[in-house]
Amino acid sequence: MLIRESAASVAGEMHSGALYLHLLDRFVHLHGHKPSGSEIRSWRESLPALVNVLLEAGLGEVEVMLEYALPLTSKRADAVLAGVHPKTREPSYVVVELKQWTEAVPDEDAPNLCQIPGMHSSPRLNPIEQVRGYCDYLAQFNGALDGNEHRITGIAYLHNATEFGVGALDIAGQSARGRLFTGDKRGKLITYLQDHLAPESGASAADEFQAGHIKPSTQLIAVAAEEIRQREQFRLLGEQQLAYELVLKSVRDARWADNKEVIVVTGGPGSGKSVIALSLLGEMYRQGRSALHATGSASFTRTLRKVAGARKREVQDLFKYFNSFMTAERNGLDVLICDEAHRMRETSANRYTPAAQRTGKPQVEELIDAARVPVFLLDQHQVVRPGEMGDVDTIKAAAAAKGLRCSVVALDGQFRCGGSEAYLDWVLRLLGLEGGGPILWEPDSKMRLMVAESPQEMEAFLEERRAEGYNARMAAGYCWKWTTKTVPGEPLPADVVIGDWARPWNVYGDRGVAGAPPAALWATDPAGFGQVGCVYTAQGFEYDWSGVIMGPDLVWRGDQWVPDRTASKDPAFKRSTPNDTVDRLIRNTYKVLLTRGMVGTIIYSTDAETREKLRELIPSEAGVPVSVR
Repeated sequence: MLIRESAASVAGEMHSGALYLHLLDRFVHLHGHKPSGSEIRSWRESLPALVNVLLEAGLGEVEVMLEYALPLTSKRADAVLAGVHPKTREPSYVVVELKQWTEAVPDEDAPNLCQIPGMHSSPRLNPIEQVRGYCDYLAQFNGALDGNEHRITGIAYLHNATEFGVGALDIAGQSARGRLFTGDKRGKLITYLQDHLAPESGASAADEFQAGHIKPSTQLIAVAAEEIRQREQFRLLGEQQLAYELVLKSVRDARWADNKEVIVVTGGPGSGKSVIALSLLGEMYRQGRSALHATGSASFTRTLRKVAGARKREVQDLFKYFNSFMTAERNGLDVLICDEAHRMRETSANRYTPAAQRTGKPQVEELIDAARVPVFLLDQHQVVRPGEMGDVDTIKAAAAAKGLRCSVVALDGQFRCGGSEAYLDWVLRLLGLEGGGPILWEPDSKMRLMVAESPQEMEAFLEERRAEGYNARMAAGYCWKWTTKTVPGEPLPADVVIGDWARPWNVYGDRGVAGAPPAALWATDPAGFGQVGCVYTAQGFEYDWSGVIMGPDLVWRGDQWVPDRTASKDPAFKRSTPNDTVDRLIRNTYKVLLTRGMVGTIIYSTDAETREKLRELIPSEAGVPVSVR
């Protein structure tokens, strides 16, 4: 959060003119960049409206937590008010979403969406649903509310609007966690706040809220089975909910008006693409609509089949591969959810494809043709193999060639890496995937980062974290030969050799070997810790602690990264693969590996000069064992 003070203190800073400078300094310090113009306008126009209402209600001692960051995500609530409930005497919290809108019209077919006349042409999330989502999410993840979910309520305050201008938004259904107030109903808002907050100090309640233990994030795979049956396992936020609602609306339109639309959802690692995918699949499944989930990842698809379909065989059939639709009936599905669409290939045909099916048709066209509403979820920085070509421009061009509308939703939330936007930006700049060059890592409260001096130190550190109850994995660049066939009854060969340290790659294939899980389950089975994973088994998954071994295929020399394709053992790289393509794919590989951790990442490079550069960029953390400083 940006600041936490009593309402009276915020008012004092506001009137002296110091508040905005305070907020600006805190924002730049926390996020590493200046706030947008809309955020600054909100501070100047919306905060006074909220603070004045609190003072008028006699609640000057209530604690105001501005721009409160939701745990394990980069999403922020405009304000959380903390105080004491006047009747129960328990801590009481009110989440506030502030809007400067004067008018808003709900979508008749999708009440959780709305349009702002003269301001935005694209749909926006109904603020009632937005604040309700924040409350539900906090109830799930803030330990102070565990068993005390009744303590949190939510309001959307449209202080520039009248009930005539936005009142229709209540079609979304108002509830304890989602109430709507307008500028001409300030009296009702004052009464509401007085009913939930006593005119006394809220400092202790705010302390408890901030100290609330953050529950482990809902693991995507572990709850997949229940998600198919009850969507409440996941709480979608912001653009996630927007994307979800847009797809549902398109499905309805396609059915009623013989319409077809392509939807693309973009986002970085952990932004919620797969959560949206499973939420949509679950909803379609419950509605009896024809829908399938498809990926280009064998590990991800097989894991979902195993976990989600553990009790019902038909659930397994919902998970397919991108090349499953070569002969699919045109528009035979209501929805096709293409997860990890960056892994699409130019064509579905391979050496085993029957001649009759070798149409030469691009894979993206096959996927578009298969459903009334094809949905593509992708991250363009996760293309790691030659021939993978899933990007927004390719999909938009394919849709345009067919005369189809293509809507793009960008997810700006960050749920992996502890919700640390700063860490994701650091990784992208480190690897040159975004401009500006590598920057010094400034430790934040969301993500831990460190350098190991040897693979032994890395493994020992991760073992300590496992002893504390965390899960952990080690993964590496594809720089060591991989023995794909093992002698029955023999352990996995230790292919990854660094000095006198040697460990096996994860199992190659669908069957476990000597207690090690099959490749598809390496990232989720606790027995996967003893092996070193590669990008193909790590991609799409997450774990608490991530150990990343950077091999000789990418080293730092002077002032830049130098890729060495001869050091790569990846069979996907052919002699015909251009050098610039290999360079980009190697960098993308390490980007994927460096963004699997939810709590922290520890890096080791086999190259001494590269380790020295990493030490320059990553300062030692207080409390980190000496062995990994």
